[in-house]
Amino acid sequence: MTGKIRLLILLLAIPLVSFKSKPAGKYTYQLARMKYKGGGNWYVSPTSLPNLIAFCNKNLGMNINPQEAVVEPGSAEIFNYPMVHISGNGNIFFSPEEAENLRNYLIGGGFLEVNDSYGMDSAFRREIKKVFPELNLVELPFSHPVYHQKYDFPHGLPKIHEHDGGRPIGWVLI
Repeated sequence: MTGKIRLLILLLAIPLVSFKSKPAGKYTYQLARMKYKGGGNWYVSPTSLPNLIAFCNKNLGMNINPQEAVVEPGSAEIFNYPMVHISGNGNIFFSPEEAENLRNYLIGGGFLEVNDSYGMDSAFRREIKKVFPELNLVELPFSHPVYHQKYDFPHGLPKIHEHDGGRPIGWVLI
């Protein structure tokens, strides 16, 4: 695998809509941003998750709390959220306990969406190996059904912003 990670999606058997999240007030779901250690700016792209939530609520008829939560990878609270968003650049670090907790979250049906805001590629690859040492990130082919749901993306992920002129790539652990 060469090049920078544009977007990582970790898919593990259970889609977002089947996750049994605790309702957040009048909302069916609440999503969370991961506050991670390592010095990368976990708080970068403050509009990325709120924009995704607003889009899903408006265009897909979902009922997601517009306020994102913040959760750490080693926290028991992570299990309250069907999807956790990681964004940033630079370093990211999971302790052995955090890696084990994140693994349990994902095996239990959680969904992890990672947006490398340019510069987190090598650090994330190193850390996700702590979570799933037996798996390798693979490119999700454009023929995969995830690209052909409500909105069809026949050429894969759309390009959101430029950094090195490369194409966007969806990487997965399956």
